Amino acid sequence: MIILGTNSIKDTGFNVANSLRFNTASSDTLTKTFGSNGNNDKFTFSGWYKRSEIGVEHRIFSSHNTGSPAGYASMHFHTSDDLIIFNYDGSNSYQQFRTDRKFRDLSAFYHIVLAYDTTQGTASNRVKLYINGVQETSFSTADYPDQNTDLYFNNNVIHYISGGDPANGSNPYSGYMSEVCLVDNAQLAADSFGEFDSDSGIWKPIDVSGLTFGNTGFYLQFKESGTGTNASGMGADTSGNTNHFAVNNLTAVDQSIDTCTNNFCTLNPLDPTADVTLSEGNLKAVYGTSGTRDVQVSTFGVFSGKWYWEIKIGGAESPNNATLGVTQNSFDNAVVLGGNTNNSWEYRGYDGKVYHNAGSVASYATFAGDNIIGVYLDLDNHKLYFSKDGSLQSATGIDLDTGKDYFPAISDAGSSATPSFEMNFGSPSHSVSTGNTDDNGYGNFEYSPNITGDSVAKKFYALNTKNLAEYG
Repeated sequence: MIILGTNSIKDTGFNVANSLRFNTASSDTLTKTFGSNGNNDKFTFSGWYKRSEIGVEHRIFSSHNTGSPAGYASMHFHTSDDLIIFNYDGSNSYQQFRTDRKFRDLSAFYHIVLAYDTTQGTASNRVKLYINGVQETSFSTADYPDQNTDLYFNNNVIHYISGGDPANGSNPYSGYMSEVCLVDNAQLAADSFGEFDSDSGIWKPIDVSGLTFGNTGFYLQFKESGTGTNASGMGADTSGNTNHFAVNNLTAVDQSIDTCTNNFCTLNPLDPTADVTLSEGNLKAVYGTSGTRDVQVSTFGVFSGKWYWEIKIGGAESPNNATLGVTQNSFDNAVVLGGNTNNSWEYRGYDGKVYHNAGSVASYATFAGDNIIGVYLDLDNHKLYFSKDGSLQSATGIDLDTGKDYFPAISDAGSSATPSFEMNFGSPSHSVSTGNTDDNGYGNFEYSPNITGDSVAKKFYALNTKNLAEYG
């Protein structure tokens, strides 16, 4: 199946430049303690989220009082992949909302708006939740707060973007966030933050810079580069207020161009691999020693167009046992990239051979740790090319089947192989020294996405939804 991420359309209207990539293993968080209370009866929280894991509890936005009473509030994805919102006053008042909806699409961004106004006379108007522009009405649990209840959101206690379990500060978020903001003293509907595209019907963000954010309001665009609690940090508040968030454990490479208006390909964590650990927004794969050839494929499959991505081979032991290429199957895990089937093409690091249908179809340079392999997939002419550290391995390329979908894929070479891969579909999880883009200006690559020369000259593009809308 070809997956085109929702909330991403052709390059029209408002565009979001940056997201922030959160990694569970490094406990990435943003924190802020407001100097005074906002209106903790009435406020709206909005953000766009592309998850990297399912079946894991991830805190999106939370707060708690480290003193007495030990009240706290949280919005988080539960281990059953529903969304939970709760508020506890530290003594005997507890409210919880739990959606029937499951959030299991890891290829695209969700827009979530949480809008409180506990001054409302009608209980059901006190808490409103919107998902991708539509108000959520189906809850397995819906405990509406009493009228005029003071909440533990939006007051002068510590607030977390990601993480912040009141018991131990754990359960950080894993995935991407963009356009995160809080509006103090107003209960707003989703159309204050987004709109349905008139052509595609897809829910998309709008410019929110003109909103009145209020005393404790903030707007996090993640467009700055520093890590301090100031206007130049990645947690900078760009609302016009100075409610900047402190950056904890996030680094420059966590600032991503994978956003809710241009969604980039990643590895697919729903692919049933047995011995692969994914991290860094599903762009890094580390292999174990299970003895099986575990194959990991991408979230995007393509049928036409010219596409480029890079793979940096990691260290570990046996990095030369890395294999990579393309497959026509998204979930044929056991042998799909083994080179033993007629639906996969595999470039093997340890001998440099490209295998297809149990036979060698090309012999290229070997590769191992710290090499960067470029993959050029031309589905207009049904050709596949590889480069090593910017050096094209063949100007003639490898012939592919016509009329098929193709997925980027990686694998190990056998029982003792423990390679690691850092994927770069245009939004890398590792530092890039040169910063090449495709001809549309998308991506951040070590080497040029284009093939130039007397025998072949072609332009290739990053795997993102704006390029897919134009060429896919």
